[in-house]
Amino acid sequence: MHVYFSGIGGTAIGPLALIAKSLGYTVSGSDKQDSQYIEYLRAHGITDIVIDQSSDAIAAAHARQPIDWLVYTSALTIENPSAPEIQFCQANGIKTSKRDELLNVILERQHLKLLAVAGTHGKSTTTAMLIWLLKQLGVPIGYNVGAKISYGDMGEIAPGAQYFVYECDEFDRNFLHFKPYISILSGVSWDHHEIFPTRGSYQQAFRDFIAQSEQTILWQEDATYLGVGNGLLVLQDEPAGLSLAGEFNRRDAWLAIRTAQQLGDWSLDQLLEIMNRFPGLQRRMELLTPGLYSDYAHTPEKIRGAMSTALEMAGPDKRVVVLYEPLTDRRQHHMKDDYKDCFSGAAKVYWLPSYLAREDPSVAILTPHELITHLADPSIAQPAAMGPDLQQTISRHLAAGDFVVAIAGGGGGSLDEWLRQEFTGK
Repeated sequence: MHVYFSGIGGTAIGPLALIAKSLGYTVSGSDKQDSQYIEYLRAHGITDIVIDQSSDAIAAAHARQPIDWLVYTSALTIENPSAPEIQFCQANGIKTSKRDELLNVILERQHLKLLAVAGTHGKSTTTAMLIWLLKQLGVPIGYNVGAKISYGDMGEIAPGAQYFVYECDEFDRNFLHFKPYISILSGVSWDHHEIFPTRGSYQQAFRDFIAQSEQTILWQEDATYLGVGNGLLVLQDEPAGLSLAGEFNRRDAWLAIRTAQQLGDWSLDQLLEIMNRFPGLQRRMELLTPGLYSDYAHTPEKIRGAMSTALEMAGPDKRVVVLYEPLTDRRQHHMKDDYKDCFSGAAKVYWLPSYLAREDPSVAILTPHELITHLADPSIAQPAAMGPDLQQTISRHLAAGDFVVAIAGGGGGSLDEWLRQEFTGK
């Protein structure tokens, strides 16, 4: 079967394409822009990728080998309800669906029990930690994680796997298409306002997700926030034996450990020892070059978590300097009043224009200057932009021994990619 993935460079679509290829599917795809994820896929054998989402491009792929199934990113139809690739497939009798339908087919055919990690923030880290833990325990698994890890591909299925660990996001209600064996909630607060126009609609989606899961593990504050509790494994506090930096990291690690305890009878000491060796994942306080780190935080809660980790890692003798690129303008209109003390502890914040994706053209884009005014102490921040001036500023801070962390949620053309090019040559 030939599966064509539209938006193949996405952090959810890309790993699924890797899995499909490993299972013997013919895989090709498209994206609107090149990125480090596209290069990752090419390096892993998926070379038939075009940076072109036109009818002509998919027609050429179909002419080379007939396409049986178009799997497309949710963003495709949100950005353009008349997307050329979908129109081409409809005109040519080619099956089309979002990623959930293909993944459910794979889960059924491979007889895999789904361990679904959901939540507003902490999904990638918790997913990566659970993958790390189960791999170290020798449990054969399949998985799909939205970040690069050093101990496996972003998506794979091991021979003999019984479980599939999935970063199960709520965007476009994706997570409601699954019936997990265990669902793990890493933290819940209102997000994706274009899909969930009210806080209540967001909470109800998570309640529905819990209702269709056989078991659910979550924190007490999230159970309270959602108004659930009966029959759930509700966590109160993390154990004392976790030594990972950052409170949020330790909380995510405890979720992974408690999940593993539902699957086997390993001792807590063994699980703690393995988790304390967790090597991290890309863009979660990832070291790019000495003194310069990259983090994906893009909601107020996650930014506070990233700051607590940065301050803990920096210690009392180093200043923490933040480079901040908000993820999407549409999100800023809903979260601007929640910034307040998000960057508490930072000596300086350089605030870049928002990374734009799936924007509403009728809504005015908020500038860095406007967003900075919503901080409790606006004096710590100043507008900035990618370019020689910012590169020199960062170099001065690194030379002074400061702990510099880039908080950026974008993909191709983002602050994260610019920093890798400028400071690592990658």
